[in-house]
Amino acid sequence: MTKQQRWWKKLLLKLAASIIFYTSIPVPYLDGLDFRGVARLASVVGLIVGGILGLLDTGMDYLGMPVLTRSALVVSVWIAITGGLHLDGAMDTADGLAVGDPNRRLEVMTDSATGAFGAMAAIALVILKIAALTDMPENRWLLLMAACGWGRWGQQVAIARYPYLKPTGKGAFHKQAIRSYKDLLPGLLLLVSLSGLLWLIDKQQVFLALTMIIAGSAIATLTGAWFNHKLGGHTGDTYGAVVEWTEALFLCVLTAF
Repeated sequence: MTKQQRWWKKLLLKLAASIIFYTSIPVPYLDGLDFRGVARLASVVGLIVGGILGLLDTGMDYLGMPVLTRSALVVSVWIAITGGLHLDGAMDTADGLAVGDPNRRLEVMTDSATGAFGAMAAIALVILKIAALTDMPENRWLLLMAACGWGRWGQQVAIARYPYLKPTGKGAFHKQAIRSYKDLLPGLLLLVSLSGLLWLIDKQQVFLALTMIIAGSAIATLTGAWFNHKLGGHTGDTYGAVVEWTEALFLCVLTAF
């Protein structure tokens, strides 16, 4: 096997590990999977998830399904395809932030039982996504890809910028995968290129393309910063919360454009 072939095989194994870790997409059994670097390809996984949702949405539109029903089904599959991983983190984070004593927030977040604030956060996220998608008549496939991509880029920003609050946990090894801002550039360039694709498809959509870049990067960065402000750092749960709230707020902002 040549050096180039080894490089491609290594990249594909990393991508497979990322897909297995972040989604419930069935992947054939593969030897040599290393999950320690999955966070580096989180944005790519987001684009894959968004692409699948976009294909589903386009197919239902072709069959003549009403936009509200279509949006509800897309969001339902959205949750299923991620195994509820990020939504569960958003719910646990909401329960933790609802506690008045800051010293008990992490303890509450580790409790597997869902509290009232976690349930309300989940309902709000689902409603926001369905409502925003319903208000988007065009380019839904591309906007779904952008939302999923920026959500996971926001997670990467949180990993790079802020301390991890637990010595162990599912998100602990992400800090070793993303050590500096240089690790954020591939995902950022990929998402900027996605907006450029919109401009290539329709030259009149240059304003929307720029809005996607500005809104996506700003919301992804500020969401992680807000959770850090409230907790003094991040956990695996807050990484999931960053993904969910970035996706929802990104879609809501774009409805204005």
